[in-house]
Amino acid sequence: MALRRILGSRVVLVLGTALALAIPAMTLPRLPHLSPWPLLIAMGPWVVAKYLLCPLRWRLLTPPGSAGRLSRGWHLRAYAEAELFGLITPGHVGADVWRLRRLTRSGLGRGDAVLSVGLDRLVGAIGLTVFLAFAATELPSPLLLVALGVGVVLVVGALLARRYRPGLLPSGPLPSMKQLPVALLISALFQLSIAGLLLGAIAATGHSMSLWAIFGAFGASQLAGAVPGPNGASPREAALVVALTALGLPWLAATAAVTIKAALAWLPALVIGGVSLLVLRRQTGARASLAEAAA
Repeated sequence: MALRRILGSRVVLVLGTALALAIPAMTLPRLPHLSPWPLLIAMGPWVVAKYLLCPLRWRLLTPPGSAGRLSRGWHLRAYAEAELFGLITPGHVGADVWRLRRLTRSGLGRGDAVLSVGLDRLVGAIGLTVFLAFAATELPSPLLLVALGVGVVLVVGALLARRYRPGLLPSGPLPSMKQLPVALLISALFQLSIAGLLLGAIAATGHSMSLWAIFGAFGASQLAGAVPGPNGASPREAALVVALTALGLPWLAATAAVTIKAALAWLPALVIGGVSLLVLRRQTGARASLAEAAA
C-alpha cells in the first residue's frame, strides 16, 4: 500500500524522472560526436515491440474472463503508464505494482491480477533465456537456472497460497496452452529489438560489433539484473559496459552506447506513458465529479 501511494505521488514522479534523466545528461556531453541515424533506425522496431507487442503479450496471458472485458487499448495505455513508473523505481518494480493497481481497479480479482502480471514476467524471462540460448554461442548457464528458479518459486508460492491464502488465487480459468508459443515468440522479438537498439547505439558512436557478440554481452549482463538499481545506472548497465569492453569495444564507446540506450527508454515512456497518465487523471476526476453530482 505504501509503495502504491508513493507511485501515485506527483512529486516522486517528477523527482525520479529528473534524477534518472540527470545521469545521461551529465554523461553524454563528455562523449565523442554521435550520429543520430543508427539510433533512429533501431529505435522504431524497439518502440513497436515494447509498446505494442509486449502489451498484447500481457493481454494474451491475462485470464480469459478479463481479457474480453479489458480492451487492447486499455492494455496499451496501462502498460505505457507502468513503464514510466518502472523507470523511476529500482528493479522496475513500480511497473508491476502499477499494472496490479490498474487491473484491480478495473474490477479484476486480486488473484487474477497477480496471475496476469506474474505470467507476463515469467514468460518474458523464459523468452529471454530461449532467445539467448539460440542466439548466443556462449550463454552463461546460470541464466537458465535463474529462469527455472523463478518458475519453481511461482509454483511453490501457488501451492502455499492455495493452502493458506486461497483468496489470492485466480478465480477464473488459466490462459490456454495454445497462447504460450505466441507469448514466447513476442518475448523473443522484444529481445531481438533490444539487441538491435544496442547495435544502433554502438553504431552511433562510430564503432561496429557483430550482432552475435552483442547477444553474448547482453546475455551476460542479465545476470546482474538481480541486483536492483535506477535505470541507466544499475548493475545491469555496468555489466553490459564491462562485457562490451571485454569483447573489444573501447571503454568510452561502450559507456556511450549503454548510456544512450538507457536514455532513449525515457522518450517513449514520457510521451506515451505520460500522456496516458494525464488522460487517466482527467477521466478519474470526471468520474469523481459525476459521482458527487449524483450524490
